[in-house]
Amino acid sequence: MLDKVKEIAVLAGKQIMTVYKKDFQIDYKDDESPLTTADHLSHELIQNELNKRWPHIPVLSEEGSAIPIQERASWEMFWLIDPLDGTKEFIKRNDEFTVNIALIRNGKPVLGVIYAPALDLLYFGKEKDGAYKQSAASKCTSDPVRLYADRLGSQKKVVVSRSHMSKDTRAYLKELEKKEGDLQFISIGSSLKFCLVAEGSAHYYPRLAPTMEWDTGAGQCIAEEAGCLVFQYQTSAPLIYNKEVLTNPWFICSI
Repeated sequence: MLDKVKEIAVLAGKQIMTVYKKDFQIDYKDDESPLTTADHLSHELIQNELNKRWPHIPVLSEEGSAIPIQERASWEMFWLIDPLDGTKEFIKRNDEFTVNIALIRNGKPVLGVIYAPALDLLYFGKEKDGAYKQSAASKCTSDPVRLYADRLGSQKKVVVSRSHMSKDTRAYLKELEKKEGDLQFISIGSSLKFCLVAEGSAHYYPRLAPTMEWDTGAGQCIAEEAGCLVFQYQTSAPLIYNKEVLTNPWFICSI
């Protein structure tokens, strides 16, 4: 299953890049978040491929139609996808956008794939099987490297959102600096923040601002399989999925 999902993510990335390389129209949703043709193309490809291979597993996508909790409540397992995570980064053309595909079982992500098509980087993980990174994934010219979230120097590094830095996150960082000393900050878009902690390039990813379940499912799986902790900021409880309201609580991803 994992190999097929990796292939689907790369195919979706190729669709996205056909739009990225030329001029494109930008629309806006009701919440004023941006939307492009690339979002739609990626969604259609992923949903069609998943339905074709695993017709018994439902799909919940950012760009799909809203599915009421009355229907979702019976799902023991489902696909959770963000066809284009980091649309703002896509519009800025800074290459920091991803395709996110996660498999959720009983409220927990058990498989996660993140593909950054402009960087041709693929991150993936599966429950009890570790997390991995593959460069030049679309060309299949490199072998995956296992990720361990422990290859760090003494100075604490914090990865933060390039486009969504909240005042609460800034307040948290001030408190963290009192505890850890001088911090080094890394700004990057999309679910790549999870990946940097998973690969040992940062100690912390605090998110004290709104996210949705499809923003975090794949990244959480990869980070946890690399040895990281992902937990709710206020309660230290794990993030759970398929809630009635799909907004995540504030969370911290750390080593």
